[in-house]
Amino acid sequence: MLAFSALVAGSFSFGSLIANDIDPVALTAIRFALAGAAIGAAAALGPGLKAAHFRAPWRFFLLGGVFGTYFVLMFEGLKTAPPVSTSAVFTLTPVMSALFGWVLLRQVTTPRMALALAVGAAGALWVIFRADLGALLAFDIGRGEAVFFVGCIAHAAYTPMVRKLNRGEPALAFTFGMMVAALLVLSLYGAGAVAATDWGALPGRVWWVLLYLAICASAMTFVLLQYAALRLPAAKVMAYTYLTPTWVIGWEIVLGHGAPRGIVLVGVALTVLALTLLLKNDG
Repeated sequence: MLAFSALVAGSFSFGSLIANDIDPVALTAIRFALAGAAIGAAAALGPGLKAAHFRAPWRFFLLGGVFGTYFVLMFEGLKTAPPVSTSAVFTLTPVMSALFGWVLLRQVTTPRMALALAVGAAGALWVIFRADLGALLAFDIGRGEAVFFVGCIAHAAYTPMVRKLNRGEPALAFTFGMMVAALLVLSLYGAGAVAATDWGALPGRVWWVLLYLAICASAMTFVLLQYAALRLPAAKVMAYTYLTPTWVIGWEIVLGHGAPRGIVLVGVALTVLALTLLLKNDG
């Protein structure tokens, strides 16, 4: 999950570079196609792809639809919201994941975990509202952050759903089934957007970002998330997302975009504290 948070963070910084260059549905569809090919090859060389791995295909379409929704809304949000602010919205997923974990799996949140989730949520809100108490009290949230929040609800539901719907399939095979289903759903829903995209006229940065999104931020993170979701409570899996704003700030500095003002970093520090509290819960 540490690797997951670092790779996901890159998708915010790099994704913001191309968010206005290509339709979010078309981008997500081609991303799933490339990532699915990589996962499928890895699964074929590893545990293999057997018919028994894909029983009850409705499971894969349900998961694929949920995760596809998250990615489409992420890039829709990045059209107007800055990467650090968007990644802060992402850190609200552990709270929602804990709720879905109780509803779907009856996973109980311990007092320490509840405290950590509350601290992390407070840090996230501090960043989202740019350390502006007036904006927080007025709930003056940007459109991009609001759109992405809806996507984060889908992401939070995905984690416990994996554990609920997995029937012992290997992580690679299960992830491949989900990605193929997601691609089919997106292709049907976004057929017009895919056909209307002038692929040959896209800037070069779209393609290298797309490769990063497909291989690093999709194929690799899907497997990492699948592996962790089968071994950790849903809230704890998503708790590692608290590191995402910290990673994003690092990416932004590397890309020459600078860092947010010091007072905003207080919120980032709270998200790191939340992760520390959750890790201590393992002791």
